[in-house]
Amino acid sequence: MDYITAIDHYFYTTLGLGSAFYYALGFAAVIALLAQWRLYEKCRQPGLAAFVPVWNVIVFMRIVGRPASDGWKMLIPVYGQLYFIPKVWIEVIACFGKTSLLDKILVIALNGLYILNLALSDEQYLGPLRGQAPLPPPHKVGGTRPQLA
Repeated sequence: MDYITAIDHYFYTTLGLGSAFYYALGFAAVIALLAQWRLYEKCRQPGLAAFVPVWNVIVFMRIVGRPASDGWKMLIPVYGQLYFIPKVWIEVIACFGKTSLLDKILVIALNGLYILNLALSDEQYLGPLRGQAPLPPPHKVGGTRPQLA
């Protein structure tokens, strides 16, 4: 607990950021959630899953074609955070045809912003990388417009 208090003291007092640091973290979290929501809808998955913890992981695994049981690998202390989660993010961008080394570095370094860029770009979802799950039927992203026929 002292470690967390020391981090808070460093940002709040030493750097003189005050509460601005926490506002910036909250803003980054909201941007990342909205980017993930849009990415899920682009992959023909329910966007609301970005806000529900366990369902989020199941949909995340479904996008790359992994079984949902692979989600437990994210909870392994070192393996999950330093190897498995970055590996799955690289598989997600590969599902969109992004396979260059620069894309792989950017998705690891700037995850939320890169996913927002991918979600808002014209890149098409090519299907699961591992081919284990078929594509769900397409649905419209966003609201429907009334027809003036």
